[in-house]
Amino acid sequence: MSVQLIVGAQWGDEGKGQIVDRLSENAEVVVRYQGGANAGHTVYVNGEKFILHLLPSGILHREVLCVIGNGLVFDPAAFFEELGFLKENNISVDGRLKISDRVHIIFPYHKKLDQARESKAGGNKIGTTGRGIGPAYVDKFNRNGIRLAEMLDDYSLKQRLEQNLDLANRILVDDYHEPPLSFVSVFEESKKFADRLKPFAADTAIILNDAWKSEKNILLEGAQGALLDIDFGTYPFVTSSNPTCGGAVTGTGLPASAIEDVLGVMKAYCTRVGGGPFPSEEENETGERLREAGQEYGATTGRPRRCGWFDVVSARYSARINGLNAIALTKLDVLDSFEKIKICTSYTTADGELTEFPANLRVLQDCKPNYIEVDGWQTEISTCRSFGDLPEKAQKYVGMLEELSGVPVRYISVGVEREQTIQK
Repeated sequence: MSVQLIVGAQWGDEGKGQIVDRLSENAEVVVRYQGGANAGHTVYVNGEKFILHLLPSGILHREVLCVIGNGLVFDPAAFFEELGFLKENNISVDGRLKISDRVHIIFPYHKKLDQARESKAGGNKIGTTGRGIGPAYVDKFNRNGIRLAEMLDDYSLKQRLEQNLDLANRILVDDYHEPPLSFVSVFEESKKFADRLKPFAADTAIILNDAWKSEKNILLEGAQGALLDIDFGTYPFVTSSNPTCGGAVTGTGLPASAIEDVLGVMKAYCTRVGGGPFPSEEENETGERLREAGQEYGATTGRPRRCGWFDVVSARYSARINGLNAIALTKLDVLDSFEKIKICTSYTTADGELTEFPANLRVLQDCKPNYIEVDGWQTEISTCRSFGDLPEKAQKYVGMLEELSGVPVRYISVGVEREQTIQK
């Protein structure tokens, strides 16, 4: 398998970092293709916790070449903070980390605009991380963004930064009543970052296409999840990029024909961070029980995640728009103590039963979940190392999710460590 794509198939936070880390054992190149430092992939290695925001999860494997693709918006401050963390843990990136020179840069004014907008949004908050992701993507599509290639050129940086900061300051002062940012301080800080970034910059599309043609094993790592996709997610409560399979093509420079396998990561239940509709959410003791058992708190913000049961309607939708070949089912062990487990199979709306995921936000917000209920296994499964080791009721639950979603389960995680991922 030369190019494999890993996508989040729910609302993000599905455990993609653990799956990418597991599959990186056989990969030669691992690539992040969209999002930014708003994503947090958590990986456990020998009991030690690593939270990565920009760097591909494959960076923890010392022989893997890691690439930050052009589809991201890139925060230099967050990047060097992560490098420092890895250095403290004796993990070197020398010679095995490249950043696309076409990646768009997040500047301090993007963060200020993001935070100011969210603070003034009142009841219409999206639930952003305040990391400047949205405003940076706005600049990109408004054709006044600054890419790494321009950041490395003093003349281009000065010219573009003066124009952009003038506009950003007017919005900050006039619309949000915030103090303006100093051009001199932003420019000087940016130049310092540029000098440090120069050794990492490259035309990564050439690197990746050469690797593909050489039949190297390439792993494409998505951030967030399909239901947060700017086009296919629960708009406007979405991220600012395309976490779905299409984003892997535009975010790397690899052709669509290169992707041979698409693996969707799903939790054995569902979670969501921030605002927006969530049909199978349990705003009660059950939701709290799932949250505590799964330690469902955001890797980037620490915010408690909203929790609910597995949603087959959204799973089928995600499988369709991503062309999933298989599912990696994570956190099955979180359900160990439940006597009964529910699966949402359809929604009830004012117009009757709905079995397909709707585009209309008002309809989705008013959906009521319809459940089937199955018996839980009520025994610890963290020591299971094969599908046959799982209790019969756990095997039956996995089989039901396969049948209802229409996609086979290939991997099952029963804990956070590398060896706790079962290949089915």
